[in-house]
Amino acid sequence: MDARHGDHRDLLVWQKAMRLAVDVHRATATFPRSELFGLTSQLRRAAISIPSNLAEGSARRTTPDFLAFVHVARGSQAELDTQLRLARDFGYLSEATFSDLQLHTEEIGRLLTAVISGLRRRQGR
Repeated sequence: MDARHGDHRDLLVWQKAMRLAVDVHRATATFPRSELFGLTSQLRRAAISIPSNLAEGSARRTTPDFLAFVHVARGSQAELDTQLRLARDFGYLSEATFSDLQLHTEEIGRLLTAVISGLRRRQGR
């Protein structure tokens, strides 16, 4: 079945994930230098992974392939959620910055879950 998913840039969840990746990158710029290869890198990689996997999955030609990549993006979203909480608890993020990033992370999680549900319906599961 040809399940071409169009251009990834048209996906609302991709657009929001791109914005979040930029916001996470900016927020981590103030982290201690000692965290550059630790939590700073992990947060940035998790945030970047979400739109990257959506783009790669969208470029695939089948629904099962796209679904697999959306699942990876959902995993990265959960990872980001955990890392943001740690950054807050370590005192690297203010409560206001944490809350803003967390709201966006949770919204993206809901959108990813909706995409997964839609793709499963398309597959008849």
